[in-house]
Order: sequence, then C-alpha cells, then structure tokens
Amino acid sequence: MIELAMQRYGQALVDQTAQFAETARRAAVDAPVPTCPEWTLSKLVEHLGQTQHWVASIVEKRVSDPSQLPTSFAALPADQDAWASWLAEGASLLAAACADAGVDAPVWNPAGDARSGTRFWLRRILCETIIHRADAAATAGVAYQLDAELAADAITDHLAMMTSPGWAAQRPDSAEALRGKGQTLHLHASDEPNLGEAGEWFVERGTEGATWQHRHGTADVTVRGPATTLLLVLTRRRSVSAGLDDSLQVSGDLDLFTHWVENTAHQAG
Repeated sequence: MIELAMQRYGQALVDQTAQFAETARRAAVDAPVPTCPEWTLSKLVEHLGQTQHWVASIVEKRVSDPSQLPTSFAALPADQDAWASWLAEGASLLAAACADAGVDAPVWNPAGDARSGTRFWLRRILCETIIHRADAAATAGVAYQLDAELAADAITDHLAMMTSPGWAAQRPDSAEALRGKGQTLHLHASDEPNLGEAGEWFVERGTEGATWQHRHGTADVTVRGPATTLLLVLTRRRSVSAGLDDSLQVSGDLDLFTHWVENTAHQAG
C-alpha cells in the first residue's frame, strides 16, 4: 500500500511539474507573481526547479545529517524555452531517487516527526509544486484546476508541516500563534464523497501545540467547501473573504479560522 502510494506521488509530481511549466510558459519572464509579491515569474520557476534538484540530491545520496546538505544549486536556464525540460529533469530525478531509496531510507526529515525522510520529501515537494502551480496560474492569468484527491493530499501535508516540531523550531512565532486552549476547527472537503475521512481534518489548538486528525467532529468552527478552494485559502493563495465569495461555507467562529490562516506563514521564501 505504501509503495503504491509513493509511486502515485512520484507520478503526480512529474505531472504537476509539467503543468507548472506549461502555465509558466504563458507569462513574461519578469512578470510579478501576485500571490508572492516579492517574486517574478523567473524567480518562482528558479525556486521550484532548484528545490526539486536539491532534494533529489539529498535523497539520492541518503543525506541523514543536515550538516552534510548540498551547498550548490542547479542553475535556471536563461532561455525560457529550456525551462520545461529543466523542470522535468528535477521532478524525474526526485521521483526516481525516492523510488530507489524506498520508503524507509535514512534520509533527513526537517519536520522532525515520525515520518521517514523519503516519505516527507516526496509528499512535501509534491505539495509545493501544486501550490506554486497556483502561483504560476495567477501570474499568467489562467484558471487553476486540481483533482480533489490531490488537493486533499496537499491539505494533509500542509497541516502535518504546520503542526510539526520542525515548523515550531523554524517558525516559532507561527507555532505560538497556532497554540490555544482547546479551540477546535473542522475542515471538510465537500466535493468528493469518495475521499471519506481523508477529506476531513479535525484540528485542536492545545497549550503544547496544535494537533490534527482525519475525522469528523463538532468544532468551534466548521469550514466546508471544495478541496482545492480549501487548499488555496489555507496556503494563503486566496483570501478567506474570496473563499467565502466563491464556495466556502463557515459555521461557527469565523475569526478562529481566519486567525489560523493568517498565522500559518506559508509564503514565498
């Protein structure tokens, strides 16, 4: 089951990267990225491609000690026409490295949770690619569509990262803001019944940190809507108000949900 999931994530990474490249081709090299105000399109492409190549090297070399991380980065081709093949190379290298390493290879996991590094990296970079494809779509002014199952996987990865020990160490202000005194949030992807509990997330803000589970439950605030809309709002690619204008339905404490979104700090850089 896990091996099949890894293969699925690897193929999804290659496919999503190809879609990212095709979308990026429709915008000018120096076009500003609306969802990442400090970036241009070329910076966005460079970031994603370099990240994929860098992580591929980490997994391929089975780097388990962060002091041994690669210090060089792949160069973005100057010719925009060469971006697609460069991006495809990075995605394919990473998917192959994860497949060769296996799910339990001793690879560094910066989240500091119980997952192996290989499991962490493949799902994390897939999530990053999915999110940055939304950035490219916003830059090119084209519609963004995403399969509900992939969107739900990305939400799961996002919550896992936001509630991990590694996040608390890297972004202590964010982690502190997400703590609480038992406040609860229930997120429910409404567009794909076959997702089952994989399309529901129950979050509790405890004094020691926020935690989450795949389950249904009565919460202080419940947010229902298409998985893709939920993902874009949670990762701050779409505002809460825009999500409400679109298709999100909120029952309960809207301020609690807004506070969560505003303090998750999933931004460029």
